[in-house]
Amino acid sequence: MSPLRLLLVDDEAPARERLREVLSDVAGAVPHTIVGEAPNGPAALALLREQPVDAVLVDVHMPQMSGIEFARQVLRTANAPAIIFTTAHDQHAVHAFEVNAIDYLLKPVRAARLQAALQKVRPVAAESEPNAAAGAGEDARRFLSVTERGRILLVPLADVLYLKAELKYVTVRTREREHVIEESLTRLEQEFGDVFVRVHRSCLVSRAHLRGCERMLDPDGEGAGWAVLVDGCEEKLPVSRRQWSVLKTLVNGR
Repeated sequence: MSPLRLLLVDDEAPARERLREVLSDVAGAVPHTIVGEAPNGPAALALLREQPVDAVLVDVHMPQMSGIEFARQVLRTANAPAIIFTTAHDQHAVHAFEVNAIDYLLKPVRAARLQAALQKVRPVAAESEPNAAAGAGEDARRFLSVTERGRILLVPLADVLYLKAELKYVTVRTREREHVIEESLTRLEQEFGDVFVRVHRSCLVSRAHLRGCERMLDPDGEGAGWAVLVDGCEEKLPVSRRQWSVLKTLVNGR
């Protein structure tokens, strides 16, 4: 069996150094190689794009992106590595296992616990598939991960005006520009139902940016349905008949 390829993610350099020391203690029982280190989630996502990794040992509390949110981003990719959390706090254990983490190690990490965690990795790495793990709560995703020109961009959910399904992609529209992601609109709706509202079978609109509705007219001046008006966007998005009652109630309730 080839050595496990590991990525260490922690915003504190001493913590990464400590982890390397403990890993060296278990190298005989669990052969491995450390293929990279990162001080935060975005940097780790960029490294994962460059090379295959079997497991990520990641801290929970980090700037920019928590370890839980990082895991949610990772588990939506093909051949996702196993996730092992390393943290000084135990209150996030439930959230950790909601994102299919294979273990949750409290700092200071002990050799015996780390060895046991690493011995669980191989089956997870071999059977990894894109995962739709999602969940509410304080550690839910706050960004959408966009792959563009060999780099990973993180688009804050708060900046998204609407999400529109087109073929096998979803267009993410912000005030500044459009992005394209390979995620299911249905799964995005399930995960972010409190952030977006469906206006059409192929479109979700940000509740926060919803300005109102406007009657659409055909060339003869007759009524041809309704459209949604969105702050920061000149485009008028059509509302399906099925969703009109939902939008009407939402707009009138403001």
